[in-house]
Amino acid sequence: MNIVCFEIENWESGTLQEACCGVKECNMVKTPLSLDNIDHYASAEIISCFIYSDLSRSILEKIPNLKLIATRSTGTDHIDLEYCNSMGIAVANVPSYGEHTVAEHVFALLLGLSRHISQATHRTREGDFSFAGLQGFDLFGKTIGIIGTGAIGRHVAQIAKAFGMSVLAYDIDPRTNADLSYVDLKELLSQSDVISLHIPDTSQTRNMLSEKEFSFMKDGVVIINTARGSVIDVKALFGALKSGKVGAAGLDVLPEEPVIREEAELLRESFSQQHDLETLLTDYVLLHQKNVIVTPHSAFYTKEAVAKILQVTAQNIVAFMAGKPQNIVNTSQIDKRKVMQ
Repeated sequence: MNIVCFEIENWESGTLQEACCGVKECNMVKTPLSLDNIDHYASAEIISCFIYSDLSRSILEKIPNLKLIATRSTGTDHIDLEYCNSMGIAVANVPSYGEHTVAEHVFALLLGLSRHISQATHRTREGDFSFAGLQGFDLFGKTIGIIGTGAIGRHVAQIAKAFGMSVLAYDIDPRTNADLSYVDLKELLSQSDVISLHIPDTSQTRNMLSEKEFSFMKDGVVIINTARGSVIDVKALFGALKSGKVGAAGLDVLPEEPVIREEAELLRESFSQQHDLETLLTDYVLLHQKNVIVTPHSAFYTKEAVAKILQVTAQNIVAFMAGKPQNIVNTSQIDKRKVMQ
């Protein structure tokens, strides 16, 4: 079986191969799958990627024997599922791996903003130990609004309560067994001092926070996004930051996260067709705002969480090869003849 794993660090390679129970035909590749390297891996039958590989139709069509995509993520918005469904290609994900990991990152961002950690660190490194302009705010007594109360959102609520914060929650499917105060979205937006997003990228959630939603919010609200960049209209966010409606933002995700290796790539016609250049420009501007912290989609990135991702991914591959596929997100569309016996 020809297996290729993309976006693999050196230390991950051994862990993944060991977890795959010694599968020998497992090629480990550091770079993402792209048009530049697809010809080298066109014979793959199983591929594993993180979220930066190109899994669009134009790429997948060049892998005629592909039977399984084992994504090392929970979300699958980076995969052309419609094409996979039409071709009987199974897609397996990692349903959960770091609920508390991402929740902890939420508070790393929030505390970094509330206490001006980046500015304070830069100042002291320059030999300036004054604290003018560094006055922060307590989390105790504030209200946090959590949009999306899956496993991560519920962990955020637990941590928030430990800080002495009040918690409001919004979800299209409220969990009756969760100890949460559910309200409608408009009330959450208008009552929260901090808003944290924990929702997937879908047609219903794209630009969920835009100009209208920002207008409902308290002046000086803090926005935290560790979900998907597309759930916030970043152009509207930038406007809200400029006006003071949003006091600060902690972003682990942005709607355009391409790795631009050289300026010439921006000039390619295909690049402008695939990416919103205005949004990309706004991303760059946000990176340099003093009241914005941007981390490189690293909320999940702890040794414990990554180890679980690799373990579950390996289990997904081995189970598929044994004819007992697991964690398949498009089960109803899969041609059973694709499953290895």
